[in-house]
Amino acid sequence: MLSRREQDTYQVVRDFITHHSHAPLLNEIAAGLGIQSKGTVHRYVRAIARAGLIELIPGRHRGMRLCHPPPAESTSLPLLGRIAAGQPIEAIPDQEEIDLSEFFMGPNRFVLKVQGDSMIDAGILDGDMVIIKQGQRADNGDIVVALLDNEEATLKYLQHNRDDSITLRPANTALRPITYAASRVRIQGIVVGQMRSYQSVSSR
Repeated sequence: MLSRREQDTYQVVRDFITHHSHAPLLNEIAAGLGIQSKGTVHRYVRAIARAGLIELIPGRHRGMRLCHPPPAESTSLPLLGRIAAGQPIEAIPDQEEIDLSEFFMGPNRFVLKVQGDSMIDAGILDGDMVIIKQGQRADNGDIVVALLDNEEATLKYLQHNRDDSITLRPANTALRPITYAASRVRIQGIVVGQMRSYQSVSSR
């Protein structure tokens, strides 16, 4: 693990090589770090070389070059089969992987943390994270983020009515749907995904 200053040193070296097409000298790295000690810089440089991020070339002026960057941490998880929520079926491993970046990521998407129990019958519980695709248009039955009177946002099923009013329906039998004039409701986006952790942070 590199220290914060060692990470800063690597960033300075990488940026310098990117902009100048050659490696920096120790005093140029020191300037980039805002320090004066070449000895300190030399120690940082040795550390990032040991980490395999750069290669030092003895006897060569500006004898330093970037190594291939380490591969980014995968955003895929293996799909090891299918499991029934009703009658048991055999869970058979296969070779598929699920790319989480494709599953959750996309243009104009953001995350909201759910508070409250108005959508529990839709499987959206208090504390869940929902992925929202930003937009002002939605169809009947979509779960939407609706902004009421430009003040309060809520997560509900959307229903467009024939009289141009809008009904926001909770997914909780203890709560009642509420109808608003269309002018009071602005759609901010629709739910396209959901995340929930069954493991507390402290137990990881």
